[in-house]
Amino acid sequence: MTSAVVVGATGGIGVALCAAIEDEGTFDVVHALSRSGADPIDIEDEASIAAAAARIAVGPAPSLVIVATGLLHQGERGPEKAYRELDAEWLATTLRVNAIGPALVAKHLLPLMPKLGRTVFAVLSARIGSISDNRLGGWYGYRMAKAALNQLVRNLSIEEKRRNDRSIVVGLHPGTVDTALSRPFRGNVRAGTLFTPDRAASQLLDVIDGLKAPDSGRLFDFEGKEVAP
Repeated sequence: MTSAVVVGATGGIGVALCAAIEDEGTFDVVHALSRSGADPIDIEDEASIAAAAARIAVGPAPSLVIVATGLLHQGERGPEKAYRELDAEWLATTLRVNAIGPALVAKHLLPLMPKLGRTVFAVLSARIGSISDNRLGGWYGYRMAKAALNQLVRNLSIEEKRRNDRSIVVGLHPGTVDTALSRPFRGNVRAGTLFTPDRAASQLLDVIDGLKAPDSGRLFDFEGKEVAP
């Protein structure tokens, strides 16, 4: 028996991912974890993450974990357009949710994944975290946090390979998806490039299905193309 885990299961993409995974019928159990859902987790609270891991540990080992959480704006706070807008508290919040939280999820869930056979631990990252692809500047906190997340993926992939040589740890760029996270910025989206959550989930699962062990440690977009670090 096997299980899948989606962290952030009440967000736009998370809900769609859970539905798509359940529809595929590949896994015996799908754990839908979220701050406000029936199976709670708070990625800003390590004790909450550890408790969720303990609940998962009593059932089938997870061979797929997707961390579908993220923070771009909150209340009046949003992406910084210039360095004059930098605020230490907001930077710390952005880093805590987008990078530190997924790191702690990895700390507690990776040990539950099988030591043999293909496993996938995926985090939703973003092209905006690519240093070499940064030509516009701005969005300081979000860029910094996603760059840190991409480095986390690389680090985890190296360590996990020692435990299971068929493990895959990746970042996934879902594109611009019609969710609350992207809502304030849709005016900048080109026609035809705003995806529904259902389409985004389907595309991401297709990418995951096509991954092989040598892909571990990399960032891929919704078409399966590697994003430069």
